Amino acid sequence: MSDLQIRAATRADVEAVLAFWKESAEGTSVSDDVDGVTRLVERDPGALLLALVDGVVVGSVIAGWDGWRASLYRLAVLPSHRRRGISSALLRTAEERFLALGGRRVDAMVLEANATGRALWEAAGYRREDHWRRWVKPLAR
Repeated sequence: MSDLQIRAATRADVEAVLAFWKESAEGTSVSDDVDGVTRLVERDPGALLLALVDGVVVGSVIAGWDGWRASLYRLAVLPSHRRRGISSALLRTAEERFLALGGRRVDAMVLEANATGRALWEAAGYRREDHWRRWVKPLAR
């Protein structure tokens, strides 16, 4: 896809990202609001990667790096732009980011019920590890 641009999100992209996720991402997060996405972009300016065509967000992935672990979240592509290599381009960019930062292994968060997502991750060379489970505790405010 020659007109595809991949770049890190900025504060100016926050509203567009939230609208894109509503249409394209599977599931929701407690951080799906202006404050949550703004904090992400400000804390780690290279973490939220966007795929754009003609200035419109058509894909995203969060490539979080905490200095020890490389984690991927929110890989999503606009339904009208799927099967064009956008997720592969986003993953390549994320993996290059992690390698440059010293990452050795990448973890990806994938909803169990997301069959399309699971197939995509498997095709990209990721494998499920059934001996791990995610434990979550919401932080009340």
